[in-house]
Amino acid sequence: MAKVLYETRGRIAYLTLNRPEVLNAVDDELDDALWRAWAAFDADDGADVAIVTGAGRAFCAGADLDTWLPKWEHANMLDLRRNVGRGFGGGITRGQHRIYKPVIAAVNGHAIGGGFEIALACDFRIAAESARFASFEVRRGLHQGDGGIVRLVAIAGLAVALDLALTGRMVGADEAYRLGLVNRVVPDDRLMEAAEELAGRLLANSQQALRSAKETILDVIGRPLDDALRLETLNAYSSVGDFSEVNERLRAFHEKTDRDPPGV
Repeated sequence: MAKVLYETRGRIAYLTLNRPEVLNAVDDELDDALWRAWAAFDADDGADVAIVTGAGRAFCAGADLDTWLPKWEHANMLDLRRNVGRGFGGGITRGQHRIYKPVIAAVNGHAIGGGFEIALACDFRIAAESARFASFEVRRGLHQGDGGIVRLVAIAGLAVALDLALTGRMVGADEAYRLGLVNRVVPDDRLMEAAEELAGRLLANSQQALRSAKETILDVIGRPLDDALRLETLNAYSSVGDFSEVNERLRAFHEKTDRDPPGV
């Protein structure tokens, strides 16, 4: 049985973690399969948005503790240096995080430890009412090492990062929304529908402009103001190309034929 399911429908790529018997805990085989799936999405000219979710009753319970952690007990410095370019979740947390197509996490059930890090590495998070989030690493003698702390600070701020990373407490979907960790909370049976509605809005935009905007956001994080402004200007004005798409979209605007996609 494939541990990651990958399919495309209507310009949307669907990536499903598929170890439901262990709440989609990530072992080496699943991680390798995710790496290939993210690379396939990045290279797929027919897919412009990805939705990642988990099979069964959980998004992802994090690393498989029986197989993932023991390999690091006797790791040497070369092993650690190799890991810098690899990250977790097939590289979406680090290594393949520079995919400029948008990625939506449809979070069903638990997103714990590394599963929380995968969700945070996505550009949008739609949470089912049953979703639960936690950084349990401190309970196991560790802390996040695959982007969890960095993204908690960037997404929700210092106070929330300190709270969740140091206490290891679990938060429900509504609290996660109040903390700014998720974009929307929906009934469980509407999770994929809501993710696809968001994908539809993204697909209605210029993909060239959208990808340049995502690249620019990643480029300006942490830079001094003048550097950030310079990068934004360069990226924005160089992303337009031959203006044919801009002119077509302006014509639709003036003719009042451009409309928001349904359901958003």
